[in-house]
Amino acid sequence: MTAPLTPPPPPNERSSYQGGPVPPPVGAHAVGTPPGAPYGTHGDHGEQDGPGMLTEVRQAAVAAVAVALSGVLLGVLWWKLAPSVPLVGEVVGDRWLVYLKESEGEQSVGVDGTFTLLALAFGALSAVAVFLLRRRGGVPLVVALGAGGLLGSLLAWRVGIWLGPAQDVVAHAKEVGKGVTFSAPLKLGAKGALLAWPIAALVVHLGLTGLFGPRDPEPDPWPALYGKTSA
Repeated sequence: MTAPLTPPPPPNERSSYQGGPVPPPVGAHAVGTPPGAPYGTHGDHGEQDGPGMLTEVRQAAVAAVAVALSGVLLGVLWWKLAPSVPLVGEVVGDRWLVYLKESEGEQSVGVDGTFTLLALAFGALSAVAVFLLRRRGGVPLVVALGAGGLLGSLLAWRVGIWLGPAQDVVAHAKEVGKGVTFSAPLKLGAKGALLAWPIAALVVHLGLTGLFGPRDPEPDPWPALYGKTSA
């Protein structure tokens, strides 16, 4: 004969709980959740952190316009600070010829270098200004900063040419006279200098965001505790 089987012990209340999340301990509530609200909600109104996408796009558009318009100042500084390239006009037969007074001069390189250095400085300053005004950053703001920098470089280039010496060098040579030195019009030989502003702006803004930007909040430890059940 075999002994009768002993009936299994009754299951405790915690192990018999099935379905739905495990309720939190008494007196505990999630971070940011007011007492009495269901666990996992963030208030009665469902507020979202930060501005909406429409607000971000609007702010980014304003930043792009402001950065681009500052290109006027860059153009004025380029016109003032860039070295002049001396030209001389001569008459050969019935034709006017214009040539460089100093064939081995480096003034043309200095014109491109001046624009590049100014553009790098404007890129860094615009990145700092945008970061200080809106530390949260965001993709629309970064895109606006790069686009505004490129537009600002193009605007500065055209403003500098417009303010600089006349573009018609033959007419200018006839005006000043044969053998008289005059300045060549501003010319940006290295078109890659137009990218100096947006590149500098994006690099500086990325560095500032990484060093001083807002950090993501620490993960809530309660869900990990709630998921544990005692045997």
